[in-house]
Order: sequence, then structure tokens, then C-alpha cells
Amino acid sequence: MTRRLLIVEDDPGLQSQMRWCFSDDLEVTVASDRESALTALRRAEPDVVTLDLGLPPDPGGATEGFSLLEEILRLSPGTKVIVVTGREDKENAVKAIGMGACDFYQKPLDADILSFVVNRAFRLAELERENEYLAIQRSGTNVKGIVAASPQMLGICRTLEKVAPTDVTTLITGETGTGKELLARAIHDLSHRADKPFAAINCAAIPENLLESELFGFEKGSFTGATHTKKGKIESANGGTLFLDEIGDMPMALQAKLLRFLQERMVDRVGSVQPIPVDVRVVCATHRDVRALIEAGDFREDLYYRISEITLDVPPVRERDGDALVIAQSLLKSLGKQMDRPNLAFSEEAANAINGYGWPGNVREMINKVKRATIMADGKRVTAEDLELVNGQTSDQIQLNLRQVRETAERQAIVQALRACNFNIAQTSRLLGVTRPTLYNLTDKYRINTSPETSGT
Repeated sequence: MTRRLLIVEDDPGLQSQMRWCFSDDLEVTVASDRESALTALRRAEPDVVTLDLGLPPDPGGATEGFSLLEEILRLSPGTKVIVVTGREDKENAVKAIGMGACDFYQKPLDADILSFVVNRAFRLAELERENEYLAIQRSGTNVKGIVAASPQMLGICRTLEKVAPTDVTTLITGETGTGKELLARAIHDLSHRADKPFAAINCAAIPENLLESELFGFEKGSFTGATHTKKGKIESANGGTLFLDEIGDMPMALQAKLLRFLQERMVDRVGSVQPIPVDVRVVCATHRDVRALIEAGDFREDLYYRISEITLDVPPVRERDGDALVIAQSLLKSLGKQMDRPNLAFSEEAANAINGYGWPGNVREMINKVKRATIMADGKRVTAEDLELVNGQTSDQIQLNLRQVRETAERQAIVQALRACNFNIAQTSRLLGVTRPTLYNLTDKYRINTSPETSGT
């Protein structure tokens, strides 16, 4: 992976010397002032920045340098900033470290020392990325395919790990898109049947007149078109695991036959009079409220008790504390590799939007949105707009993130003040009670146009 370095230095001679210090495997960008540095930060997305605090229009001081340091850390928190100071300027070096710089380097220039400090910062950035990736991959659970950090899902996974080695019939309930089939496969993979077949059938996707023959199989000549004998899904799973997805949609007539199989562990093929013994572990799943189906007369109560020896109730993403962003980051990592865009990361705005959105389609919806964002992202940062989560949340959700509440209110106040003062910056800053530089920083932060003819806010 290409390592990217941004050198912020206003002295052309020092710029050339610093470039010379680094090997050809570094992609080096140079900026001489705050504006060009911020432009380079957005375009090059460097891993490490060396920042001379003495920048125009204050080359003899550190005001401009500290302001730029603050903006870099806000726009790109993962970037490692090395502050370059004068020989006797220890006070500013300490202050910069306190603000979030990862290291400092004191002039005059020494190629070996500077190269060592910069390479150390690159290694720190790489280690942080590796740790973040490992944390996502590990995600608090050993269940294959399940990414989770919330207490709700970790509890489900702990239960699953205890249930998997047994042969108890398990029912997995939860909304569409919550990963019920992944959990079913995990039960199989963690069981003593892992090297045997895993056969899955969706009871809602197959017409009622075909579902029986798909499940139980048929004998040659048992009905028109039955030109050969065929094993059903249950027989195909012999020795392994049978997964009945959307069992809540199984027709009542077939429920009786399934109940008989669960009691006797014998399969009656359509058109056969010879029962066939089958050794299979059964896992079922449904997004329906089975209790309500029983009360409505659409599901057999005795079958329900037979399939729910153990029940795993999978919570939707919106009820999993902190899981939304963890899952999205894992998806971005895997989809980025698939699409040859391995270095993508979510912007702060996108992360807030992911956490604030309700995810009615759960993980399935998240896969679609992250896949779209992987394709649409212009740079290395995925935005809320790329995810089509510009508003960050559904209309029926209350905004509880204090930072979002504060920033929304701050932006609205600035827009209203600008309009009230006819976009006069001096008057607007006085009305808001802030200095003009602070107001400019805020309008840049919120991308507010300060000219009435171009303002779309």
C-alpha cells in the first residue's frame, strides 16, 4: 500500500531538503500555507503530515500553525501530525502534543532523525489500522460471519455456542435481514455435524403444491412429471443440518407431516409406502410472530413447541447498541477489497449518519447502501451522501446525539444571522458574538456560502 506524506513548509529551500530525506516509496505532497495544506489534505489524504507552525501570514509565530493543526485533526482524526518547531521552541511543541499531534521535530534539519520520526508515525498509523480491523474481525464473538459488539448480540452468540454442540431443535426469530440464516449456518459449523450437509429451504418461496415433494422427495410415477425418484431436502441433509427458513409460512397440511417427521425421524416420500429413517438436526427461522399465528389458527401449537426447544430471538440493528457502525465498517472493508478499493473509510459525518439511522431493512439494507457507497465515493472518505443517508435518520426517530444537535443548531444560527445582516461578515460576527476568523472557520466547517448571490442555504 502506498504511504502518503504531506509536508507543510513555507520555505522553498526546506521543502526541497525535506523531500530529499525520504525514499521513493513515499508519495510526497508539499503545501506552503494553510489553504493549500487543507486542499492537499482532502485530495491526497495523507497518512502523515509534517507541519511547520510558522506559516504565513504569521511566519514568526505559531497562530496559523496551531489553527491548521486543529483543522487537520478535525477533518482527518486518523492522520498523524508531526509538528516542526525551532530549537528553543519546546513550549509550542508540548502544546501541539496536547492538542493531538503525535510527535514533534526540532530544527535544524537532520535527514536521518526526520526520516526516523516520520517512519515511526507511519508505523503508528499502520498499527492503529490493523488494531481497528482486528477489533472488527474479532468483534467479541467466535461465531463465523457474525459481526457484533453489542451486549444483545454477544448474548445471542454465547447462547448459540452452547446450543450448537447439542442436537436440540432450534427456532431463530427476528426481522427480515437480521442474519438468521448466518446464525443457522453457525449452529451447523460449530456442531459435530459440521462435515455433513447443510440443506436450506425457504418455505415461503416455494409454491404449496411443490413444497411437500421438495421437503420429503417423491417416488417415480407418483404424479404427472415424476419420471424418476428424487430425494427431498430432509433426506439430502442426512447426518447434517436441515434449515427451514420462514417456517411461519408453511401450509397447515404440511405442518402435520413435518410434526410427524420430528416425532418419528422417518421420511415418507410422496407416492411411497416405505418410511426412510433420517438422522438430521433441524433449525427453523421466521420473521413472523408465531404466537399470533397460533392464535389466528395458522400455525400448529404442538409443532411450535417441537421446533422451539431453544429459541434465539435476534434483535434488529436499531436495538443493538453500537453494532450499526461496527457492521458497516466490516462491510466497507470486505466490499472495498472485492471492488479493488481497499483504503476506504467513513467520514465523521457518515459515521454519525450510520449511528443515527433506523435501518428498517437491517443488515440486508446496510449491505446495499455500503455497496453503493463503495462504488460512488470520490475519494478515500465515504460520505453520508454516498450512503444516501444525508439526513442521517428516519423521520420518526428523535435525534439524541448531542454533537449532531449542537452542530445543527449552530449551522441554523449562522445561516439566519447571515441573512439578517445581508451577508455582511463583520455585522454577522458581532451579532453571533464571535470573531471574524471564528465565523469563517464555522462557515468552512458547515460549508455555508457567505455570498448572497451564491448562497443556497
